[in-house]
Amino acid sequence: MSLEQYKDRNVGEQNYYMVDIEDYPTTGWGKFTRVVKRTFSGELFVGLWVVLREMIKFDIHTVSYPQEKLPIGPRYRAVHKLLRLWESGYERCIGCGLCEKICISDCIRMDTKIDENSRKEVTEYTINFGRCIFCGYCAEVCPELAIVHGGRYENASEQRAHFVLKDDMLTPMDLLTQQQEYPGFGAVIPGTDKSVKKTPLAY
Repeated sequence: MSLEQYKDRNVGEQNYYMVDIEDYPTTGWGKFTRVVKRTFSGELFVGLWVVLREMIKFDIHTVSYPQEKLPIGPRYRAVHKLLRLWESGYERCIGCGLCEKICISDCIRMDTKIDENSRKEVTEYTINFGRCIFCGYCAEVCPELAIVHGGRYENASEQRAHFVLKDDMLTPMDLLTQQQEYPGFGAVIPGTDKSVKKTPLAY
């Protein structure tokens, strides 16, 4: 088929197939006859048989939520997770504030102080999930991989205060052994260690 056939604007010479359509009835008896003919023509019973056949199979395609949940991808941007260090259990966050600066919805707040060891310590860290658009910039910019996106996407609540609780995001100490090293969006992809080159410095 050539391009000239599509450029041809002369539609009068083309051969059309005329569909045989019955005239619409104008009388009441004619309309009633058409309804009865269409009802008992067989298409209705074919549809009922399809529904009955699927019911007899008992092959359930639905998920009993919340008892069952569909699996989500490891790079899904859900509710944030703040990770701890495996060795000491301390928070990985060093208080650099990059996540707070890059947040385009202005929903991250961080307060820091200098502890007794002259190190910066994060005293308050909150994310307002009511404003968060889950863009993932905070997880990408974090140099310590302290904040990642986990797999928990149920963040509905009746109180706004529930959207800024740090304890809900931070890994509990008793579950530290169950913490995966780099889960969620913003984590290092597999095979990254092989692509990192060693520093040329002597130390």
